[in-house]
Amino acid sequence: MNVSYRPIGVIRTPHHSPETTPIQPVYAQDYEGQVEVFPEFEDGLKDIEGFSHIYLIYHLHRAEPPRLIVKPFLQDVERGIFATRAPCRPNPIGLSIVHLVRREGGVLHVRGVDILDGTPLLDIKPYTTRFDCIQTLRNGWQDDVDDATAEQRGRRKKMEGARETSE
Repeated sequence: MNVSYRPIGVIRTPHHSPETTPIQPVYAQDYEGQVEVFPEFEDGLKDIEGFSHIYLIYHLHRAEPPRLIVKPFLQDVERGIFATRAPCRPNPIGLSIVHLVRREGGVLHVRGVDILDGTPLLDIKPYTTRFDCIQTLRNGWQDDVDDATAEQRGRRKKMEGARETSE
């Protein structure tokens, strides 16, 4: 079976290097970006501004070749790719929950972007606590990572000239 997707837009961010991009939105709260939805899909944004957060689903266009065993960013221990969020996946699909600041036509202004500039956007879905807020019972190997290590490794080095929020 062959599966293919067509981008609906492009994500613009201050991140140009995978090595300096925060690894998750929680470590990228200082960074703003824009989601540029192509004109033929703009009508699909109707009512999106009613949500404070959205899922961005995207193609990891600069991911390394797939590997089944990786060392996740937060640890120096090898793990199975499906027990991590590493980008070198068999299907390089990315998922981030970002804060929707505002909409201007076909452009969504977002905060908390951990995505490389120029990333092809595949889909947008609203985040809602009614469906998406789940209290986990266990977090696998991540329960062994202390908060200070997660913070230091997750934020990485801030890029010079990155556009940050004023709030």
